[in-house]
Amino acid sequence: MNRMLVFVFLAATLTACQSTPAPRRATVGATAAAPLAGVYDNHAQVWSARGEGEGLAAPHVRVGIEATRDREWSIWTLQLDAGMPLEAAWAMRRSEQAGTLVLVPHRALVTAPARGKAFDPAQWAALDACSLRGPLDPLAMRVQAEPAACTALAPGIGAQAALLPLALEHEDEWLRVRLYADQARGPDAREELRRVRVYGGWAAINGGGPRASADSSDWHMDRALQLASEGGRAALAWRDGQPSGYSLLLERLAYRDGEVPVLKLSIIDDATSQALAYAWADPDAARIGINLGWVQVGLERDAVSAAPAP
Repeated sequence: MNRMLVFVFLAATLTACQSTPAPRRATVGATAAAPLAGVYDNHAQVWSARGEGEGLAAPHVRVGIEATRDREWSIWTLQLDAGMPLEAAWAMRRSEQAGTLVLVPHRALVTAPARGKAFDPAQWAALDACSLRGPLDPLAMRVQAEPAACTALAPGIGAQAALLPLALEHEDEWLRVRLYADQARGPDAREELRRVRVYGGWAAINGGGPRASADSSDWHMDRALQLASEGGRAALAWRDGQPSGYSLLLERLAYRDGEVPVLKLSIIDDATSQALAYAWADPDAARIGINLGWVQVGLERDAVSAAPAP
C-alpha cells in the first residue's frame, strides 16, 4: 500500500515465602525514589525486534512507578502483554547501606493495598532474597539481585514471580529491566523501556471519509484527544460515538539500524491494520500534526509525563 509523507509541524525546540511485614520506616538515601515516577514502555524495542524467532524477541512490557507518602517507598506495577497477560505490583523500599544502594521488593499482604498518601508499609512483606544492590551514582541507578537466592523464593510467590526484577538500570528517560522470566531467553535478555510522554490535542474526520468532497463541512471533532508516545493508539469516532473505522497511532521509533530516531503519527485503517499515511517529526518535538484533507490532527506534548498505571 502506498504511503505518503505528509505535512509535519514541529516544536519550537524541535511482589509460605516471605519475611515479616515491612517496617514503617527505613534508612532514607540522599536521593528519593520519586524521580523515577512515571510510566515506561518498551514498544520501540518490540517493534525493532519484529521478525525475530519466537522466544528470542523481548515481550511487550509496561512499568508504572508510583511515588508514595514515604520518600523511600515506591510502588511498581509491571504488565506483561503476552498470550496470557500478566500483571504484578511490588512495593520497593530504597535505602543506602555502607555506600551501596539497596532496593528491596515487597509483595502485598492484602488484596488491594493502599497507595499514594494512604500507603501503609504494614500491608507489604519483604522479599529479602530478591533484594537488588548496586553502587551509589547521582546520575544513574544500576542494581541487581542474586538470581539463585531469588529462585529459591519464587515458587511460593506464584505466577507473578515472573515479573520480579533481577536487574534494573535507570538513566535519563530509559529504564532497563531484567525480569525473572527473562532467564529463559538467555543471560543477556532484558527489556529496554522508555518513559512515556503524553500528547494531547484534537482530531477532525469528515463524514465522507477518504472520498469526502473538498467542499464538505460534515466534520466530526474530538477536542480531548490523548495519545501516549510509546505506541499509543486512539480510535477516531463519529459524533454519535460510533467508530469511524480509522485510528491514530503515535510512536517513537528508530530507523536505519537505530541511527534515525523519529516521532511517528500514523492514520490506521482498522479493517486492515495498515497505515494509510504518516507524519514524522523529531523525537523531542513538542508538536506534531497531519492533514489529509478528510482527516486532520494536531497534537502537543503535555507538560507532565504519563501518570503511573493504577
